[in-house]
Amino acid sequence: MSTSDEHEGGHEHHLPATEDWPHGFGEASWWPFITAIGGSGIYVGAALFVLSMGENALVSSTIGAGVAVGSIGLFLVGIYGWLYHAFVVDFWERGTDQHSGRTLKFAMLLFLGTEIATFGAGFVYYFFVRGSDVWLAADIPHVWGSLVVVNTLILVASSVTLHYSHVALRNDNRSRFLKLLGVTLLLGVVFIGGQVYEYYEFIVHEGFTIGEGIYGSAFYGLTGLHGLHVTMGAVLLGIVFVRGWYGQYSPQRHTSVSTASMYWHFVDAVWVFLVVVLYIGANLV
Repeated sequence: MSTSDEHEGGHEHHLPATEDWPHGFGEASWWPFITAIGGSGIYVGAALFVLSMGENALVSSTIGAGVAVGSIGLFLVGIYGWLYHAFVVDFWERGTDQHSGRTLKFAMLLFLGTEIATFGAGFVYYFFVRGSDVWLAADIPHVWGSLVVVNTLILVASSVTLHYSHVALRNDNRSRFLKLLGVTLLLGVVFIGGQVYEYYEFIVHEGFTIGEGIYGSAFYGLTGLHGLHVTMGAVLLGIVFVRGWYGQYSPQRHTSVSTASMYWHFVDAVWVFLVVVLYIGANLV
């Protein structure tokens, strides 16, 4: 009996990727399209939330929040399906050879190049209005404090633990690799929780919202964009942790660990630059 006959007869077990998950035409996948819809919906939700502010609100605030939450969920589901369909099932069935590893690392570098352009556009907007006549330093709230210092230290520490986790894997110390990777993931989750708490303090207790002028839109736009990237990075590290738990990595096979590390170190570096520009530099004349 041929392989195709075995598949048609249902006698061969397969992972839920190639045959069961949404597919496009031929080898194309729908998951990048789903991820893009979710990512676009986040911005739509933010725009609706801005339109819900003020006395003459155009929409209800619950609509914007609902669209944003639903879009974040769709985005994360799309990321998971995309990664699973593109990489995980391929690893189980054939493994990752050295050539494909170099290709994936180069692809991550190209992706990070687009991320630099994305954040760069936001910072260019901020620097443009920062140097214009519409900038009123007296209206800028005091955002620098102990919470952002602690959050920064947490994120920097997560880069250190991730680095030494990767070193442990390359030295064939699987136990240390998993422990340090788990610590990294925990620190990332704590950072996200700290940023959510910071938003709560600003919005509820200090009345500083995204609608509070030019600085408010720049602050929440850039920090929110970064928070989304940290969340996506935490998802990537979670997938890496599960795969590491099941013994899919070795000193010779660790491409996804390398690419996830590149992404995580990138978002950490962006945060340090963001803190210097938005938190420390905001009140400087």
